[in-house]
Amino acid sequence: MNLLKALATVSSMTLVSRILGLIRDLVIARVFGAGFFTDAFFVAFKIPNLLRRLFAEGAFSQAFVPILGEYKNRRGERETRLLVDHVAAGLAAALFVATLIGVLAAPLIIYVSAPGFTATPGKFELTVGLLRITFPYIFFISLTALAGGILNTYSRFSVPALTPVLLNLSFIGFALWGAPYFDPPVKALAWAVFAGGVAQLLLQLPFLAKLKLLPRFRLELKDEGMWRVLRQMGPAIFGVSIGQVSLVINVIFASFLVTGSVSWLYYADRLMEFPTGLLGVALGTILLPSLSRHHAENAAGSYSELLDWGLRLTLLLAAPAAAALALLAVPLVATLFHYGAFSAEDVFATQRAVIAYSIGLIGLIMVKVLAPGFYARQDIRTPVRMALVTLAVTQLMNFAFVWPLKHAGLALAIGLGACLNAALLLDGLRRRNIYSPRPGWGGFVFKLAIAVYAMTAVLWIAAGAGASWLAMSAAARAAHLTWVVALGAATYFAALWLLGFRLSDFAKRV
Repeated sequence: MNLLKALATVSSMTLVSRILGLIRDLVIARVFGAGFFTDAFFVAFKIPNLLRRLFAEGAFSQAFVPILGEYKNRRGERETRLLVDHVAAGLAAALFVATLIGVLAAPLIIYVSAPGFTATPGKFELTVGLLRITFPYIFFISLTALAGGILNTYSRFSVPALTPVLLNLSFIGFALWGAPYFDPPVKALAWAVFAGGVAQLLLQLPFLAKLKLLPRFRLELKDEGMWRVLRQMGPAIFGVSIGQVSLVINVIFASFLVTGSVSWLYYADRLMEFPTGLLGVALGTILLPSLSRHHAENAAGSYSELLDWGLRLTLLLAAPAAAALALLAVPLVATLFHYGAFSAEDVFATQRAVIAYSIGLIGLIMVKVLAPGFYARQDIRTPVRMALVTLAVTQLMNFAFVWPLKHAGLALAIGLGACLNAALLLDGLRRRNIYSPRPGWGGFVFKLAIAVYAMTAVLWIAAGAGASWLAMSAAARAAHLTWVVALGAATYFAALWLLGFRLSDFAKRV
């Protein structure tokens, strides 16, 4: 399998999803703005979305995919199918109970996650109602993640990567055409989450059937493989939750700041998820099954080379993305969101959060690449210990930054915490002789810095003053931003070419 081709496939599918995600946020910003109702919805959506990251794409995938890969490579088709059936049945039963509890305990959950909302009449009650609609999303999306883990293990990367498109289409449809039929209209967004979760699960099923791995509900509590997945999930849940706890604490802090703070952080985070998804998530998706196979084959040299390839590719693409996001924060936010109820004040408030997040973008993406180096070896406890240190330091930074920098300080703490986490993971892999850097890193970083500097200089001149973007029409902003981004990208890749970089240098087969 050509990993560069696989990465291009996953990234292109993710690009479609992210573009629709930006359109989704543009529509939400135009219809609902940033304030009372969007604060309530974003908190209500953040809870099931957090659980998705904890149980579905986070802990479950980290525990399940390496073990599924082991069964596939060592134990044969029959035992692999039994593992899928038993894990799917156990997961579905646990999710049903968790969803029921979440719906019933919605007031307590909102009181803990956004206590500041109780000070604004009606805000707490609205958020509780929205959470009861969105909470079943965790049931559908977790089963979707199970299906995606199976497809990825069998190198069917494109379908899981394209699946999030359906959630974005659901948001766009409900926001544009469904809002007038709900009271208040923001409830349309909550039902969009529910419908999107159902649609994503249904999309995966035919592809599982084609592989003859469509799960059957066969709950077997004595299955060895299922208990191995559960034992791995324990520390995995704890480890993933550490990172997500920082985001929840940010919401708690932001709920005490001026109205709109939660929304400004949300829109900034959406911009950061664009490069994180295109590169970090895509690389992590293709690396985990391949690393798991190398581990099963005891190919330590290939394991280290694959990690080295992923790190170089990460820096090659993440470094210019971080610089560009910081420089083009106002053009991006104004072009995407400055419509209708989204004011100029919202633009500059969101800009500050984008700049703060961009400082830690490389760390955010590198974590997605380095963590699979442990997960593929079925070692989850080591990253957990590192995440605990990261959590403690991040909260200290939260307290230090939130008062002088307000919501931007919360974003800065998350970014710097991710950089610390990446540094700890890298050091851990090297000290355990899991990863040994290949020769040439010094020259690689030096040439990369030159190319990023050249791009930064061109973007600084081409973008102009941030305030000028607010005076442009929507069409003029879009056209000018397209031209500026194209110019910056051309400058960067031309500089790389002149410095001796070639696409073939990053080709990788496993």
